[in-house]
Amino acid sequence: MENRIFKLESATKVPIRVMPGHFSTNHSHINFYVDTTALKARQSEAEAAAKALAAMYVYNTIVDTIVCIEGTEVIGAFLAQQLSEAGVMSMNAHKTIYVVAPEYDNNGQLIFRDNIRPMITGKNVIVLLADVTTGRTSARCVEAIQYYGGIVRGVCALFSVVDNVNEFPVNAIFTKKELPDYQAYRPAECPYCRSGVKLDALVNSFGYSKL
Repeated sequence: MENRIFKLESATKVPIRVMPGHFSTNHSHINFYVDTTALKARQSEAEAAAKALAAMYVYNTIVDTIVCIEGTEVIGAFLAQQLSEAGVMSMNAHKTIYVVAPEYDNNGQLIFRDNIRPMITGKNVIVLLADVTTGRTSARCVEAIQYYGGIVRGVCALFSVVDNVNEFPVNAIFTKKELPDYQAYRPAECPYCRSGVKLDALVNSFGYSKL
């Protein structure tokens, strides 16, 4: 699978790796695996991604808290720094931006513990994800933030194939414009499975495991 990897680069010079194939996520089967590992883990690329995302919010969005999903905390920290340096408005008493990640219970529900809740309740929140394919994960996050009294101001991602989640527009560095052949299928409706094509790997926010 490694020899099929190719790179995409955004208009802001943020690079991303893409693998074509037959992959299974928690919710769907997809024909491309978009590898965001380097963007989430490498300092220079995480900072570049944060700069690209900050430009989408700096002029018109109040931000108190960034909720990071799928291991995006490094990017979230750089995003908070970029927004703070740009003078984005914050309603916090300390005029700073919180960067937090939710916990998951045994049923997969998102939880914010009592010590984290003051950073959510009554705060203007941006949700940051690695990728949005079906929108289920991001929708659950939006609902959880609203349940805990947060004010969702936006959803952003490194890669997204959907335009909005729970009526919130999704701002992404990479979209289907950069990868127009990207497809996501319900497992029971996957044309690769119907044609007898075996899965190449199981994929999630942590990476991929070859089969």
